[in-house]
Amino acid sequence: MEAEASPPLGSPPCCLWFQRPGIYEDEEGRTWVTVALRMSPSHRAWGRGSPGSTHEISITVHMWQMPVHPQTPRFPSHLLVFGLPLKWELYPGRRYQATDSRLWEIVDHGQINSMEQLILKRLPSGSC
Repeated sequence: MEAEASPPLGSPPCCLWFQRPGIYEDEEGRTWVTVALRMSPSHRAWGRGSPGSTHEISITVHMWQMPVHPQTPRFPSHLLVFGLPLKWELYPGRRYQATDSRLWEIVDHGQINSMEQLILKRLPSGSC
């Protein structure tokens, strides 16, 4: 028996605006909830030697499009999502540009069961 195919998804949202910690809203008024956030150190060398090396945090965020009740209490302060922008705007090349001008790669835009998912990874500083 063949598995039933998921309905095709359209384009990812054009814009995602911060609503409250871990919650964004797109141009159609749909809410996107941060369900996973992975931060890991990334080492970048500017030259051949160690003096020019820098440490930069790599951030990957997993978001699901799902309704959020307006009366849902705010997240506790220890769950504030640091490193995420106030706004993402769709940018050419399967990327978003954040309010701080940093670029985020669209790693995946798909569907898991009936949940639309968006996975974004912040690109290193200076990426074009």
